[in-house]
Amino acid sequence: GAGVFGHLSDSSLGRKGSLTIICLFNGILGCITALSPNYWVYTLLRFLSGLSTGGVGMCAFVLATEPIGPTKRGVAGMSTFYFFSAGIALLSGIAYIFQSWRSLYVASSIPSIMFITFVIPFVSESPRWYLVRGKTKEAMDVMHRMAQCNGRTIPLNAELTLDDDVNKSNVTLLEEREAVTGSLFDVLRSPITRVRLFLAVLINFCCAIVYYGLSLNVVNLETNLYFNVFLNAMAEMPAYTLTAMMLDRFGRKPLAIGTMWFSGVFCFLGSIMKSYGMWKTLRMICGVLGIFSMAGTYNLLFIYTVELFPTVVRNAALGCATQASQMGAILAPLVVVMGNTLPFFVFSVCGIVGGLLGFYLPETLNRPLYDTMTGMEEGEAIWSSA
Repeated sequence: GAGVFGHLSDSSLGRKGSLTIICLFNGILGCITALSPNYWVYTLLRFLSGLSTGGVGMCAFVLATEPIGPTKRGVAGMSTFYFFSAGIALLSGIAYIFQSWRSLYVASSIPSIMFITFVIPFVSESPRWYLVRGKTKEAMDVMHRMAQCNGRTIPLNAELTLDDDVNKSNVTLLEEREAVTGSLFDVLRSPITRVRLFLAVLINFCCAIVYYGLSLNVVNLETNLYFNVFLNAMAEMPAYTLTAMMLDRFGRKPLAIGTMWFSGVFCFLGSIMKSYGMWKTLRMICGVLGIFSMAGTYNLLFIYTVELFPTVVRNAALGCATQASQMGAILAPLVVVMGNTLPFFVFSVCGIVGGLLGFYLPETLNRPLYDTMTGMEEGEAIWSSA
């Protein structure tokens, strides 16, 4: 789902169109799942739901952050994840009230339908997507509406241009122009983006094992299930605040490495503690601190990945990273069932390895969001020689 909708949102459907279809599928399929007559129908419906769910966070995040400049992008991007954690915390209460799985599916599907009805109609398509698709007039219309909402004005002679058109004097910018397209093959063809994609995939995979594994590992802590899910979700929120405060001070790269290692250390401490008496409480604290730090990493990686790739392939690249995260989420339950001690050790190794891989990524703090592959290659060459 992340791969499919990542490609579609970069091409024909756009960010808003993809998000609309995803939420529609989520709402309808979730409600139909509640009517499953047997296990095989249930499995098929969950698979189809997974196709749509895989792209919802990716499309929503890119749509929310693409129009924002470099000085505020980090704070704005991290702020979106408060709603993610609030949703998990709320889910623990909903699950406690609707303990029948059929009623729980209906209750958890209603927000998607509400989003399509009350929010999507007021959301604009990304002006960057309009621009690379050759729809400069629509892009400028969005920019004027944004300026008006902020009490600002854009000069009438202002124009939008792609980064690889800056030095071209014969480009007519206010007219419809040919769309600039890109695909995953373009990402793999370029030496710059190929290495970035490889590292982003591996780091997201490691982080997802830790993030989802610690969330699921509450079954091994032998404490109240609903309370632990709520506690883990609440522990994530101050992580977003701290990460947002430090993001523009220390940069994406050092913060990503530091948060992964912080989580890895506490997971290691959890692995050497006993599972009885006071030790059980201390292990739960280590788990909460581990997910506290990894939540900051996991969501920071969204911002980091968005900034590593140009607009024409941004969602495709982020889709690959999200696919790697989902693969980590698939493997996380298999780690959790290993017992009481071994899961913490595996989470620790993943956190440390993810941090080591982070050393090979470039810093993107205060760097521009590039629109095209050519623009990014030229821009990176200038930054490297500066």
